[in-house]
Amino acid sequence: MDLQPLHDAYQSAQTSLRDPLQLVQLAVTVLALTLAMWLGRRWRSDIGEGWLHDLRLRLLRPALVFGVALLGLVVLRALGLPSQGLALVMSLALSLVLIRGFAYLLRRVLKPGPLLEASEHLITGLVWLAVALYLLDWLAPSLQMLEAAAVQFGDTRFSLLNLLVLLGVAAALLLLGGLCAGIVERRLMDMQELSIGLRVGMAKVVRFVLVLIALLVALNAVGINLTSLAVFSGALGVGLGFGLQRIASNFISGFILVMDRSIRPGDVITVGESFGWVQQLNARYVVVRNRDGVDTLIPNENLITSEVINWSFADTTVRLKVPVQISYKDEPAEAMALMVDMARGCPRVEQLPEPVARLMGFGDSGIDLELRVWIKDPQEGINNIRSDLNLGIWKVFKQAGITIPYPQRDVHLRTVEKPDTSREL
Repeated sequence: MDLQPLHDAYQSAQTSLRDPLQLVQLAVTVLALTLAMWLGRRWRSDIGEGWLHDLRLRLLRPALVFGVALLGLVVLRALGLPSQGLALVMSLALSLVLIRGFAYLLRRVLKPGPLLEASEHLITGLVWLAVALYLLDWLAPSLQMLEAAAVQFGDTRFSLLNLLVLLGVAAALLLLGGLCAGIVERRLMDMQELSIGLRVGMAKVVRFVLVLIALLVALNAVGINLTSLAVFSGALGVGLGFGLQRIASNFISGFILVMDRSIRPGDVITVGESFGWVQQLNARYVVVRNRDGVDTLIPNENLITSEVINWSFADTTVRLKVPVQISYKDEPAEAMALMVDMARGCPRVEQLPEPVARLMGFGDSGIDLELRVWIKDPQEGINNIRSDLNLGIWKVFKQAGITIPYPQRDVHLRTVEKPDTSREL
């Protein structure tokens, strides 16, 4: 490994520190950087909101470093002093501005996945580090150092340089794959002749295949023989069998849910205590949002192995039953007619099939009646329509003088005979 360029740079730095003019340049450079950092911290709070806010937040400090370094460069050159250090600082700051701005515009246009969005600063930092090493003429020795740090896997040699190349190629291919998957997904979602479940399933399969191809191409790009991954695949299989079986089960269950179309986005389902409509079908879980706006993440395996009530599987029309009890003093036929008339005036109640009332039995405290109605929009809520019907029954019963009884109990007092105290023991 040739470290002569690094040694020459070190000797040049030592020589420069002995030159007073170079010390003046160093002082001006440090002063410019300090001023730029202070201005950046002071002006960050004055930036507004929106996408311009995000862009300015990324470019403010390097742009200030470039501006202050340019001012210092002009001053040093006017005084006839050396200015190579400030010129280098300007080049580094300008390259950081261009890299960050280009990365942000790509994210706005291509809209990659959340993983790449979270790695934006890391990726731009690595790219800028490579540019900085190139500007300092340290790129070649740095690559040699990274290539020297390697481990051997059988016939395959894997170095830190291979790792960086793998990460870079994988990130670029994943970005390209995410863009292609997004285009395909939008095209599939526009095909209204296909069911929503089939469209979501095909989109997920396409995304999975593209990601797999991107990883395989990235491994091949760094010279890794795919046949050498057999040991790793075996270890992965053992790991799935012992520790990752639930994750694998949820992943496979997700594809089953998509393929058999038992649960689709927009369906109204009840799983245990969770009631709501399906928002997303993900690889590991299903997002169900209830009427309170709370999202519940239900593992796919639970939907396969447990009982699920799908209110809109074949038809969104569902029947609701509203039980009520009246007093034995009232006429059941009159109460049932009032209940049906009230239900017909409810906006969400369907007229066909029409509402009906049934006499279900004779209870301890009153006569048991039941109102049965049909609705077509269970996604708008079940308890709210049930509440409206109960309120309507209360109003019509109150106007007609029909009473809703409360539990009544008959108390019988037994008379206990007094003991005979006249008989002496």
